[in-house]
Amino acid sequence: MRRLGYRVVDLVVERALGRGREAVIREGAPEALLEALGGPLPEAPLDADASLDLLADVALAHMQHGDHPRYFARVPGPASFAAILGEWLGTGFNAIATSWGGASGPATLELVVIGWLAELLGLPAHSEGVLVSGGSLANLTAFAVARSEMGPGVAYFTDQTHASLPRNLRALGWGEAHLHRLESDSALRMDLGSLRRAVAEDRARGCSPRLVIATAGTTNTGAVDPLEALADFCAEEGLWLHVDGAYGGPAALTEAGRARLRGMERADSLAVDPHKWLFQPYDAGACFVMRPGALERCFAMHPEYLRDVKAGQGTISFGDRSLELTRRSRAIKLWLSLRTYGAERFREAVARGIALAEYAEARLRAAPDVWEVVSPAQIGVVCFALRGADASEHARRAARLTESGFAAVTSTSLKGRSVLRLCTINPTTTEADIDEVLRRCERGIDGS
Repeated sequence: MRRLGYRVVDLVVERALGRGREAVIREGAPEALLEALGGPLPEAPLDADASLDLLADVALAHMQHGDHPRYFARVPGPASFAAILGEWLGTGFNAIATSWGGASGPATLELVVIGWLAELLGLPAHSEGVLVSGGSLANLTAFAVARSEMGPGVAYFTDQTHASLPRNLRALGWGEAHLHRLESDSALRMDLGSLRRAVAEDRARGCSPRLVIATAGTTNTGAVDPLEALADFCAEEGLWLHVDGAYGGPAALTEAGRARLRGMERADSLAVDPHKWLFQPYDAGACFVMRPGALERCFAMHPEYLRDVKAGQGTISFGDRSLELTRRSRAIKLWLSLRTYGAERFREAVARGIALAEYAEARLRAAPDVWEVVSPAQIGVVCFALRGADASEHARRAARLTESGFAAVTSTSLKGRSVLRLCTINPTTTEADIDEVLRRCERGIDGS
């Protein structure tokens, strides 16, 4: 056990030290991967070292590496090593975080981590939360609580809202007639005037407006909806304000980011993904609800077979705060990494991601005959177009770069306009990395 465990540590550390030299994304052929990793069901033991080799060299080599310094596609996941250690320890101890009676230690860690995160994000002291697998489940959890507290009715979101959120609403029973999709404004943000008109029109036709879904850092551009104004409007109209800050929320750790996200602290609920801009290994999402007791009112259950492990006065059972009953302790890695690095290192790392996108924008603007900045740098995201290129050409150049293994960027569309996109939230990314990626995108090459 000890020898194999040490070997796993060596494999992980060696991979971490060479992270910038591996292919950013490596995709295998289905037949070849099945041949290498499959075969008949093993009836007898196979060599453990050979199996570790297959895992490290084949299975785990054929995937996207979201912690690579030149992974700029979608939203990176630059995991810190202290967080990895915490994850290992939790797995090694087979930690569960469901009930107080069955896991008072992990439950305390989660309470502490939720409190620390709320403080880092500038949320009210009475905020309550729960750790889940990621943004999809964090948002779904918040929507379920909103419906439990407010009753059924119309939900409002924009064409820039993450695609998983309308899916969540449908899964929870929102019918199409109660899903009101709004056109975003010229800055790709929620337009308060459009929302105000939509709410009035829905009330006039006998519907009950209930939920407004704002975004703190859209996936496409990093745009932030007008959170302060939306909070005022929701307070006036008696609506639940939910903020999806899955990627962008941690920008609030910085002074500039908190100014841009002003009003987020007034939301009724908030989703954040620590496995993105808080440097945790997959998976870790957080759902915050600013109405004390609302999580338990929505999810708590009291079957007779759990009577012995139910929380007493002053204790918390996290199985009563989401749909997950059996749940591992996601708090261990967050707790260990916050203690190991300190909050200031996290602030510096988030600020670095914001600055890298601004650096990329400056480089693009320095070559106006080649590039057009379509959406300026906003909390770690910048979108740009190669002059004269259409959607197929942008997609071709992004694919060529990805296939080379050197870097990964995203091609996307903004109001019908084809663009390339960089998300620069990995603090190990260098300015030289950005320079070379832009050079290769310009030349449409996969090599030097």
